Amino acid sequence: MNKTKLTLKDVAHQLGVSTATISNAFNRPDQLSKAKREEILEQCKKIGYSGPNKAAQILRKGTSNIVALVLADSISYMVSDPVASTFIKGVSTALREQGKHLLLYAGDSDSLLDVVDFVDGFICYGQPRNVKLVDELSVSVKPVVTVDFDIEGKPSINIDNEEAAYQVAQHALQKGDNVAIFGLRLIDSPSTCRIYDNPIIGVDSSISHRRLDGYLRAADEKQVAISRERIWHLPESERSFARQAAKEVLTSSPRPNVVLCMSDIIALELLHMALEMGIKVPEELRITGFDGIEEAERARPSLTTVCQSSIEKGIKAADALLEQIQDKTVLPFEVRYGETV
Repeated sequence: MNKTKLTLKDVAHQLGVSTATISNAFNRPDQLSKAKREEILEQCKKIGYSGPNKAAQILRKGTSNIVALVLADSISYMVSDPVASTFIKGVSTALREQGKHLLLYAGDSDSLLDVVDFVDGFICYGQPRNVKLVDELSVSVKPVVTVDFDIEGKPSINIDNEEAAYQVAQHALQKGDNVAIFGLRLIDSPSTCRIYDNPIIGVDSSISHRRLDGYLRAADEKQVAISRERIWHLPESERSFARQAAKEVLTSSPRPNVVLCMSDIIALELLHMALEMGIKVPEELRITGFDGIEEAERARPSLTTVCQSSIEKGIKAADALLEQIQDKTVLPFEVRYGETV
């Protein structure tokens, strides 16, 4: 007999006991003596049976104690990002305290259909690269909580990204400045580039656009014009993309004297390259970041940035899912006035 296809009935027949006895040995040990249970489990091990089908059990019970965390991008990229990894830690900590398990699911996957039957709900961190996943989450009958973007009718955890961007830009800008913006996933392109006349994506739901709105509002108040050719699109908050943008902006003519960056990782790469080129910060170039990672505070000069608690976001997201909170929650932020402005 093919051991990989053994059924409960097959095992009971081979061992000469009832199916209930086999099931109790795995799932209800209090129904058997210790010796009898150990005997059954040892015999099952010998014939290659590892217990009743877990997927079928989940479908019967309707719960699995597993929560899927849908990430914006690939798992390898997200776990290497200091902001995302801290958020994941917060989610994991909160779930573990409630006896729940965490399943990481990549945002560039084809579909959620492979796991929807086997999880109790979804936390979605950032807008998934595959927009089909957003459509599936929007109609999911399982609980869904989004973080750093919104799905209509679903609870979410965010900060006020527009106001945060406005405040840090308002602090950095002066009338007459030549300003550039390093944005994240503003257009549909896999490469670092200026946005020019390309259509903007995710205008209604993306936090990148809320941050862009905040920057532009502050610029308007300071009577600073920022053209679309001065706005860069970076597909990820990743150092190689940031270095390319930094090289372009620092060698452009005329060179901007202010660069507003949508992440600390991007801002730090710009800062390091500027200092290597002998550009004085903040005298010749002012730089702002966003996120408040530890590296930004340790940098010299220290980075002016928006601080948000990613671990608190993770905890709040897990609590909102488990407690089935339906509100859209807005968490506080703080502008850290560093030495780059």
